Amino acid sequence: MAKLRIKKHNHALNRSMGGDIAKLPEIVDVAHKYGARILVDDAHGLGMLGDCGRGTASHFGLEDEVDIIMGTFSKSLASLGGFIASSDSVVHYVKHHARSFIFSASITPASCGSAMEAIHIMKTEPNRHTQLRDNGDYMRAGFIEANIPIGDSETAIIPVMTYSTERTFAANSALLENGVYVNPVIPPATPEGECLIRVSFMATHTKELIDKAVNTIAEVFKKLEV
Repeated sequence: MAKLRIKKHNHALNRSMGGDIAKLPEIVDVAHKYGARILVDDAHGLGMLGDCGRGTASHFGLEDEVDIIMGTFSKSLASLGGFIASSDSVVHYVKHHARSFIFSASITPASCGSAMEAIHIMKTEPNRHTQLRDNGDYMRAGFIEANIPIGDSETAIIPVMTYSTERTFAANSALLENGVYVNPVIPPATPEGECLIRVSFMATHTKELIDKAVNTIAEVFKKLEV
């Protein structure tokens, strides 16, 4: 079987690009040691990790150990806007002191309604986030079998390494022409020499679609000699 190829300094990747999971238990231990507070930016964890997709803190059973959970409506909830979840005193402070609230407008009722419905679906159909994690495992196995270089992903976000800017845009263009949409990622979103295409997908993607995407990426990479 082909070996998984990972850049040794892959820890430098932006977390939203790397698809890995923060070592929250270790962070909590350090916070306890030094009396620090913890803010979890869970933009890419909400809907993917934890009980019914509640996020990273739920994934580790540490929701009572973090002080603030911040997230967005624009990823799994398919809307716009964002939120923080914390104590009344913290929320009150942020509402009256955060610069982002000054002269800002509220999100539309439609955006709020769509986010609320997405949360309802997450709670009532927990099989969706389970299937999403299964799809991630399945696609990683496909990449490994095809000897496609990927980063140290654990979720439904998988960085496929292209290394150079030119190769990244060439791969992105060729994949789009062949019906596979990915996100090209170049500096400053990644360090020099660690360019990639970010592959992400949904719980509703079938194994047949995943196989087709992996095969297409393998064919494109072979032509580009990645």
